[in-house]
Amino acid sequence: MENKQQWGSRLGFILAAVGSAIGLGNIWRFPYMVYENGGGAFLIPYFVALLTAGIPIMIMEFSLGHKSRVGAPLTFYRINKKWEILGWVQTGVSAVIAVYYVAVVAWSFSYMGFSLSSAWGSEPADFFLNDYLAISSGPFELGGLQPAILLTIVIAWFFNFLASYGGVQKGLERANKILMPVLILMLLVVVARAVTLPGAVHGLEILFKPDFSKILDPQVWIAAYGQIFFSLSIAFAIMLTYSSYLPKKSDIVNNAFMTALLNCGFSILAGIAIFSIIGFMEYQAGGTLPEKMAGVFLAFVTLPSAITQLPGLNALIGVLLFLTLAFAGLSSFISINEVVVRSIVDKFNIPRRKVSVYYTLIAGAVSLLFATGAGLHILDMVDYYINNYGIVLAGLVEVILLGWFFKLSSLREHANLTSDFKIGKWWDVMIKFVTPLVLGINSILKFINDVQNNYSGYSTAAQFVFGWGLLAALIVTAVLIARTKWSGLTAQSEGGL
Repeated sequence: MENKQQWGSRLGFILAAVGSAIGLGNIWRFPYMVYENGGGAFLIPYFVALLTAGIPIMIMEFSLGHKSRVGAPLTFYRINKKWEILGWVQTGVSAVIAVYYVAVVAWSFSYMGFSLSSAWGSEPADFFLNDYLAISSGPFELGGLQPAILLTIVIAWFFNFLASYGGVQKGLERANKILMPVLILMLLVVVARAVTLPGAVHGLEILFKPDFSKILDPQVWIAAYGQIFFSLSIAFAIMLTYSSYLPKKSDIVNNAFMTALLNCGFSILAGIAIFSIIGFMEYQAGGTLPEKMAGVFLAFVTLPSAITQLPGLNALIGVLLFLTLAFAGLSSFISINEVVVRSIVDKFNIPRRKVSVYYTLIAGAVSLLFATGAGLHILDMVDYYINNYGIVLAGLVEVILLGWFFKLSSLREHANLTSDFKIGKWWDVMIKFVTPLVLGINSILKFINDVQNNYSGYSTAAQFVFGWGLLAALIVTAVLIARTKWSGLTAQSEGGL
C-alpha cells in the first residue's frame, strides 16, 4: 500500500519530528545525566555522540522512510522478506511504550490540577505514592483502579485519538502545530522565572561546572551515546514512519540536523530550568541538595516540593511546569501510536480511521493496568527493559542489517538528491562501525549487570514476567505477524528498495 497522505508543510514535519523527539526524558533525564557525568564537560561526548550516531541514524531513517513511503514492517519486507520481523519488533516496542507512557502523561495532567492548591501538602512523596497512586507492595498485587488516574488516562487517549483519526495534515500536523509552540513558550516562561530564584546561579554552576577528568571515563561516553540514542526517537520506527509522509522533494539532511539540534536545545533549556529550581531548593535547605534529581520522583516529588517553597506565583509556575511535562509527553505519545496505526494499515489494508478506533480501545484498555496500585512497579520494570534492550537491540540489528547487508550508499545518494547539504562516506563509517560498536558495548555491559543483579531489587519472577518475558513475547508476536500474508499488496509493490 503506497502512502497517499503527506505533511502539508516542511514546518509541520519538523514540528512533528521534534515533538516526537522531545519527551519527558528531556526534562527529567538529561539534566541529571549532565550533572552525574562531568557537568559542562559531558557536553563534549554528548555532541560527539550527536554527530557520530544520533544525526547519522536519523538521516538513515529519514532517507529510508522517504524512499519507501510506507511503514517500518513493509519497508523492511521490501528490502528482504525475512527483515519484516524487525519492523514488527520496532512496532511492538512502540505499542508497549504507548500503554505505559500514557500513565506518566496522565499523572502530569493530574498534577497540573493539584498545582492550583498545592494538594500534595508538606509531604509530596507520601501524597504521590500513597494518596495518588495508592501504591501496592509489588507488581503482582494490583489493588484497585484509581479513579483520578483512570480519568486522565482516558483524556490522554482521547487527545491521541483525535490526532490519529484526523490523519497526517488534519490530525498529526495540526496537533503538533499547537503542542510544540505552546510547549516551548511555557518552558521559556518557566526558565525566565527559575533563573531569578535565590540560589539559581549556584544550581546552574552545579549543572554546568566542567569536570574534564570525567571525559577519560568510558562510562561517560557510553552514557552520552545512550542519552542521544534514547532522546531522538530513533530505532523504534517513529522517524521512519513520519518521514514516509514527506513530499518527494524534501531536504532530508537539513531536516535531520534541525530536528536533532532543536531537540538538544530543548534539553539544555530544560536543564537550566530544573537545576535553577534545584539550586533554589538547596538554598532553602541551607546547602543540602534534594535526594531525587531524576526520573519520576524528580517530576512528582521534588518539583512539587519546590513549587510549595516558591516566594510567589506558586500556582502559575506549578501549572506551567506540569503542563510542560504533559505536552512534552503527549507529543511523543502521539508519534509512538502513529507507528502502530501505520503498520497495521499497511499490513492488513484496513482504513486508517477504523484502525484508530479499535487500536485506541484495545491499547487504552491495556493501559488501565497502570492505573492500579501496581502501576508504578510495572511501569518501572517495563520501561527499563524496553529502553535498555528492546530499543537498543532493535537499533543494533537495524544498523547492522542496513550497514552490512544493504547497499547503504543508495540511501546516502537518495538523501543527497534533495538536500542542500550533502553527506559523504563519513556517514557510511558512522553507520557501519561507530554506532554498532557503541550499542554493542552498551548492551553487553547492561546484560552482565542485569544477570548478576535484579533490577531495582524486584523479584526474579517479576523480572521474568515484566522484563525478559515481555521481550520474548515481543519477538514471538513479531514472528507470527510477519508470517501472515500482506493484504492488498500487489506484485509490483513487492519490489526491493
